Formats: sequence, structure tokens, C-alpha cells
Amino acid sequence: MLIDVARKIFATKGINNTTMNDIAKASERGRRTLYTYFRSKADIYHAVVTSELNNLYKKLQEVADKDMPADEKLIAFVYARLDALQTLVERNGSLQADMFQDVWRVEKIRKDFNIRETEIIRKILQDGIREGIFYMPDIDMTALLLHHALKGVEVPYIRSFMTEAPSRRLKRRENVVHLLFNGLRINNE
Repeated sequence: MLIDVARKIFATKGINNTTMNDIAKASERGRRTLYTYFRSKADIYHAVVTSELNNLYKKLQEVADKDMPADEKLIAFVYARLDALQTLVERNGSLQADMFQDVWRVEKIRKDFNIRETEIIRKILQDGIREGIFYMPDIDMTALLLHHALKGVEVPYIRSFMTEAPSRRLKRRENVVHLLFNGLRINNE
């Protein structure tokens, strides 16, 4: 409950403009109670980001657990990830801006998530090889490259979500999947 209250306050006021007292007051708990669970505002911020990443991981794992061909699963994974980013922006307002400004702290918190997400991608790729859909000489490297490519799409996608028409955002989503499966060549033989 404290984490969700802190997330909402961070989202409206920003991290720098939020105090431990604001969080205690909004949660209808005393500051002493807050300090029982968290040593500082930085600890609460860490918990909020971790909570958001855990929500994202659950959504991605749900896709990975679906019974479907690996190529369809990978597309569903990409779309689920983009949709989750959109939801994150809608839910978190100022918090999202703070996350981009303090990218190094977020990356440190995100380290475990990155490993778990890459593992999901690796398993989807492995299934695709077993199903005869995919070929790649190095599954681990391919999973890592896909993970980093998806991370690289995050900021432009979020910016487009905030500034572009829905039809343009849909084109961006389609382009990500096209690039993933068809690459740059005209003929993929």
C-alpha cells in the first residue's frame, strides 16, 4: 500500500518535490511507520520502480506461457511490451519523466529485470528453433540483441505515444515487428 501511495504521489508531484512526510500523510500512516519499512525516499523510489518492473515481467511471462507458435508469441511479446510501456506512461506521469532523467539509477534497479526478460526471449527463440520456425547460430546472443533492441525502442515509443496521433503510433508498432521478422532486405531468401 505504501509503494502504491508513493507511486501516485511521485506521478503527480515528481520525486524531487515529494517528501517522506507527503507519503506518510497520504498513506494515513505516521512517518515512523514509513521509516519502519523504508530508510529513505530513495528506498521507496527503488521499491516503486521494482514494483512497476515486476508488473511488466508478469505481463511478459503471461505471453510467454501462451500455447502458440513461437513467431506469433514473439510478436505478442513485443506488442505486450509496447502496451505495458503505454500503460506505464498513462499511470505514472511525472514519475516517468523522473525515470528518464535518472536513467542510471533506473538501470541499476532494472538489472534483474533485464536478465529475466532476456531469458523469456531466449526461451521463445528456443521454441521457435525446435518448431522449425527460427534459425540462428547463437540463441543467447540473439536474445540479448533483441532485448537491447526493445529497450532502445522504449524512449522513442513513449515520446511518440505522448505526441503523435494513434495511427502513427500503430505504424511504429508495425515497423518494429516488420524489422524483427523481415529485416532490411527486399527479399529474405
